[in-house]
Amino acid sequence: MPAGAFFGIFLGHRRAPPRRAKAARTGEPPLKRHAQPKRPGKPPKPRRYKFEPGRDFWVFGYGSLMWHPGFAYAERRVGLLRGYHRSFCVYSHQYRGTPEKPGLVLGLDRGGCCRGVVYRVHAHSAEEAWQYLWEREMNRDTYHPRHVHVATGKGIVEALAFVVRREHPQYAGKLPMDRLAALVMQGIGGRGTCREYLANTVKHLDELGLTDGPLHDLLRAVEQRCIGSDWETPTT
Repeated sequence: MPAGAFFGIFLGHRRAPPRRAKAARTGEPPLKRHAQPKRPGKPPKPRRYKFEPGRDFWVFGYGSLMWHPGFAYAERRVGLLRGYHRSFCVYSHQYRGTPEKPGLVLGLDRGGCCRGVVYRVHAHSAEEAWQYLWEREMNRDTYHPRHVHVATGKGIVEALAFVVRREHPQYAGKLPMDRLAALVMQGIGGRGTCREYLANTVKHLDELGLTDGPLHDLLRAVEQRCIGSDWETPTT
């Protein structure tokens, strides 16, 4: 049974009124549906997956999960995910910033590919790991938990990944380099600075053999802004 089989989706359904059937009986033309205006406020919450205990499952890490998973795992592999790319596309109001001075954190956005790490969580610790991941990644509903296929050196695995919700107010989209660097420079939240987050991510990309890319360019831009300051690139 594939890993995706142990997660279900809570969905509520309501039966639509049988307007066409009524129209056929009465001879009246069917009522037209008019588009409803969008209501302001929070976007709808993503669908939550139901966890089934007693099974192993895989998790794909592309940011801090690569260097700080925070849960027990039985196996770790380097993997390549196609169809999504890693991007600083989420405004951080908690972990690496505040609502007044937001920072940025990574998200999986559509298009391209992403090299990261997949973890296999053993069945005996799967429920605890799932609860931890949900509280860590879904506390502001900025991600969709999705099942993705990740290519590894030992074959393809189906893994859980947290994909950014483009309709969420904290989705930043594609920002110019100057704006990215400014947000990284100012971001300080409950888990530290955005600069440390970026530097640690780049360090672990280097360990995966990705020694030059967009995040390396961003780190160089941030370091240029840090010249003359007391901040240095973290070494751990």
